[in-house]
Amino acid sequence: MTHKDLTPDLPAATHLANPRAIAIAAAARALVEKRDAWLNPPDLVERVPEVVPGFPDRIVPRTPAAAAQLRKRTLTALYNRRGTPEGTWLDALHADLDAAVAAAYGWPADITTEEALARLLALNATRANG
Repeated sequence: MTHKDLTPDLPAATHLANPRAIAIAAAARALVEKRDAWLNPPDLVERVPEVVPGFPDRIVPRTPAAAAQLRKRTLTALYNRRGTPEGTWLDALHADLDAAVAAAYGWPADITTEEALARLLALNATRANG
C-alpha cells in the first residue's frame, strides 16, 4: 500500500478498511473530542437538542457565570497554550495526528514541518502534471 490509495479521487468508502486511514481518523477524532471538551466542558454547558432534525445539538451556557468563562475558551486561547505545560495534551494529540499522516505517506514520524511541506509540494506538482 502507498499513500496513493488514500487520494481524494477515490470514493471515501474505499478507505474504510485501510489501516492508515483508520489511524488518521482515530487520531483526528481524539483531537476533536478533547478540543471540544475543553471548549465546552460539561460543567459549563448544556447540550440542548435542536428542533430541526439532522442539526447538531445547541450548546448553551448553564449560567451567566459559565457564559463569561466560555467567552474566554476560544480556539485562539486554546492554541496559544501549545508549547506550554497547560498545552501538553494538545501538543500530544497533534503529534499523534501528524505521526498517523506521516505513516500514511510512508514518511518518518519525526519529519520536520519544512520537509513535510516540501514533499507535499513535490507530490502536488507531480499530480498537477499528470
